[in-house]
Formats: sequence, C-alpha cells, structure tokens
Amino acid sequence: MLKRFLSFYKPHKVLFFIDITVALLSSGLAILIPSMVRTLLNSYIPDRNVRLIFIYFALMILIYLAKMIFEFIRMKWGHILGVRMEYDMREEIFRHIQKLSFNYFDSTKTGHIMSRISNDLSTIAEVAHHAPEDLILSFFLIVGSFFFMFSFNPALALISMIPLPIMLLWGVKYGGKMRKGFRNVRKKIADINSAVENSVQGIREVKSYTNEDLEMTKFGTVNTHFKMAKEKIYTIMGVFYSGFQFLSDMYYLTVIAGGAWLYFENRITPADIVAFILYVNIILKPIQRLMNFTEQFHQGAASFERFTEIMDIEPDIEDRPYARSFHPTKGIIELNDLWFKYSSSPDWIIRDVSMTVKEGESVAIVGESGAGKSTIVSLIPRFYEPQKGCITFDGHDIMDLKQYFLRENIGLVQQNIFLFDGTIRENIMYGKPMATEEEMIEAAGYANIYCFIMSLPDTFDTYVGERGVKLSGGQKQRVSIARVFLKNPTVLIFDEATSSLDNESESLIQEAMFRLSRNRTTIIIAHRLSTVRNVDKIFVLQKGSIVETGTHDSLIEQKGHYHNLYTKNII
Repeated sequence: MLKRFLSFYKPHKVLFFIDITVALLSSGLAILIPSMVRTLLNSYIPDRNVRLIFIYFALMILIYLAKMIFEFIRMKWGHILGVRMEYDMREEIFRHIQKLSFNYFDSTKTGHIMSRISNDLSTIAEVAHHAPEDLILSFFLIVGSFFFMFSFNPALALISMIPLPIMLLWGVKYGGKMRKGFRNVRKKIADINSAVENSVQGIREVKSYTNEDLEMTKFGTVNTHFKMAKEKIYTIMGVFYSGFQFLSDMYYLTVIAGGAWLYFENRITPADIVAFILYVNIILKPIQRLMNFTEQFHQGAASFERFTEIMDIEPDIEDRPYARSFHPTKGIIELNDLWFKYSSSPDWIIRDVSMTVKEGESVAIVGESGAGKSTIVSLIPRFYEPQKGCITFDGHDIMDLKQYFLRENIGLVQQNIFLFDGTIRENIMYGKPMATEEEMIEAAGYANIYCFIMSLPDTFDTYVGERGVKLSGGQKQRVSIARVFLKNPTVLIFDEATSSLDNESESLIQEAMFRLSRNRTTIIIAHRLSTVRNVDKIFVLQKGSIVETGTHDSLIEQKGHYHNLYTKNII
C-alpha cells in the first residue's frame, strides 16, 4: 500500500522537492533567530556596537522577509501538490469504477462510492501534502534547536528535555481518544447524510403519506446522536488542548526555573536564558504539529485503505487478450443452452435457454414478473456472463468480442429511464456526442418528441432535473428513444418500454419504436399485448425456461402458457 501511495508523488517530484526545500530553508532561518538574539544580548548590545547591532537587525529583517517568501511558496505549492495528487487519484478511481462490472454496483451503495471519490480523497490529499512536511520539519526543528541549545549550555538543554516525555504521553493518551471520537462523529455524519438522502429522494412518498412528522422524528434521533457525539469529542478536545497548554506553560517555567538556578550558580548568562526561551517556542510548534499529524495520518491511512480496496477489485467482465471486432454487422443473435444465476442467489434465473433472432427480425419475450426476461437482455450486451452456454452475435461468441464493440452495436431502451441532470440536448446527444445539430433534430422528430421540445421556452436547452424529474414518463421515454435513434445501433432491445404509460404516450412511443425498429434486429420485452402482437416471433418464458415459441395467433391456438397469460390479462 505504501508503494502505491508513494507512486502518486512521482509525476510531481519537482513540486515535492520545491515544497520540502523551501520548508527546510524556512525552518533553518527560524532556528538562526534565537542564536542571533543571544549574540546581540551577549556581545553587541553590551558593547554598544551600533554598527553590528544595525547589521544584525537588518539581517533579521531579511531573514523574516525570506521566511515570508518561503512560507508563501510552501503554503501555495505544497497545497497545490496535494490537490494535483488528489486529482490523479480521483481520475484513477473514477476510471477504474467505469471498468467495474454490474455485480459491483449491485452490491455497493452509491453513497459509499461517492464518499470514496470525494471525502476520502480530500483527506488523503491533506496527508499527502502535510505528512512529509510535518515529519521532516518537526525532526529538523527539534534536532536543530537542541543542537544550538546544547552548544550554548548542556545543563539547561538537559533540563529542557524533562517535560518532553510527559507531553508525548499526554499526546498519545488523548490522541487515541480523539481518534475514536472523530471516527464516531464521522459515522454519525454518515447516518445524517443517509437520513437526508432517503427523505429527499422519497419526498413524494413522504408527502403523499403525510409522514413529515415521522421523518422529522427519525431525523431528530440521528441528529441527537450526532450532537451527543460531537459534545463528547469536544470534551476530550478541551481536556487535551487545555492540558497541552498547561504542559507548554510548564515547559517555559521549567526552562526559566532551570535558567535561574544555573544563573545563581554563575553557569549561564541572561542572554542564554532568553535564547532558550525562544528555542522552546520553536520546539513546541513541531510537537503540537506532530500531535495533530497523528490524527490526520490515521484518517488518511484509513481513507487510502478504502481507496486501495476499490482499486484492488477486478472487473468480473474483461475483454479477452484476443478480443476482436468486425464490420459490417448484421445483428443475428443466438442463445445456445444458456444457464445463469446471480452471485448473490443460489437459484438459477435462466435455465437451458436457446433462441435465435435473425437479421432484421423482431421478436418478443413474454412471461410473468420474475421469469427472467430482463436478465436475458442483460446477458446479450454482456452486462453479466452466463455460467453455462453461450451467446453469439453474427456467429461470433460474444466472449471473444470487445465489450465496446458489442455494446456500440446494441441499443437499449428500458422501462426505468435514466436521464442525466442536464439539458434535453445533452441527454439526446449522449447517444452520439459528436452528432450534428441536424442529426439531433432528426432523431427528436423520429422519436415523436420534437414538437414537445419546441413548445418549451428553452427548447433543447431545457433542463430536465435530477433523473429527468421535470418530464413525464412518456416524455422521458421518447427522449431516450431519440438518444437511441442518434446512436443508430444494429440491434435494439426494448425492456418494457411502454409499461405504466397512458394511452396517448403509449401510442406515440409505439410509433417511434416501430420507426426505430425498421430494418433492425429487435428484441422486445413487454406486458402489453399491443406491443408484441405484430412481432415476427414470441418466446414465452416460464421460471427461466422457454416453454413456447410462435406468433401471437399460433400461441393462442395452442392454449398453453401464453394463452393462460393472455386470458389473465398478464399481457
């Protein structure tokens, strides 16, 4: 894990070198100041050497100016280093997530993925920036300060080391308590986010059931737990920082008392005592920095572990080394002895299914809910892979084809349409991002949505809202069909595209579907008879197996399972 973390520094090694260099220079200059003050107090001021006093003060001003410049460079470019590393990590994890298979998304909450991409990476970036600085500079400042202190007066230097173990023990003891407290606070924040997300996403259900008070009660519970967790951590923080401040004050007092004793013994000068007090002030800052760093480091390490967990997940579905594509395509789909079950279920969803869809043919798959219809059409674009059997596209096993090529030639229109939170234009153009304006308008016309779009004040630049909430079900469906028109695939799959629509919307969508299906291989899953009545062939699915095949009329004459579905108004 450490090797992977360090690899993110490599593209930015120049920036890292600049950051550490100016930080060391700034610290080195800071260590010089007490020594210069000691020299002034011991020699130049008592000797009334105005020239050297002036030179030393001028040098000190120059040192402070240089420190200011170095601190500006460190603050700006050090944080930019962290931001660029965060950018690289976010690019890498997002690219990796795009490659993961549906199985991962089926078992992982969206909120957890978002947390990895946003909160965790921000924490890692802070550690990436501060960890080298805090460790190197703290070591340099403490060792450098004690080097000068021992060179000035070894006895007082030894006395000044007495409080350090006590401060270290204090930091370790309460640092651990603070880590646990902050971890608990983060969990409570996650609970609050979850409660808000559920309530906002389900706001229509909340209001339709008049359960606003129930939601307030549930939110009040998690909010109270969050308040209590924060109050507890602030109590610990109060003890920690007040105790640390007391120990810091005692540090000064110890040095002053030791200096006074040595002064009475004629073993130290007042200037040395002043220099020691200034060095104590320098030493305290890195000690406090290291204590704060401990908490930040644990947060960053935990966040990077979660980052690594995702990066170590391999996609269930990958292109084979010799995967290929071919042109032109015809759109012949064959399923041969297909068996499939989800990884989370022991039961077979698809059982020994074989079917053939010829070039330009339109077929329908019908059956009760849960019969496996949608699963079959998810296997064709290779969103999942069967445990037994195979699927061929124009005679080629889809396992031997590139995923990009396969999905490029398949257009999928689903029941639950997903529209991106953008404009109608952006959602239609998603089918072919480089399409021309004329092509987009033509696709909208074919999908029977053009007139509606032109009636809107902002026409194609109208925002659809999150998941297309500002459009009706039929309007969203027609936008999705326009998107597929623009994609212009060889094979079309309609997965219950007309269910739960009013008659007018269904008529417009069926007309668009018919227009889109012309001269294309089409697979339709539908509950409505009007959608499947005129297809070339119907496959009847029952408990994951094909039990009947034929046209609507021939299947009705057989008086089998299809006839039973028809008479019970299931289709």
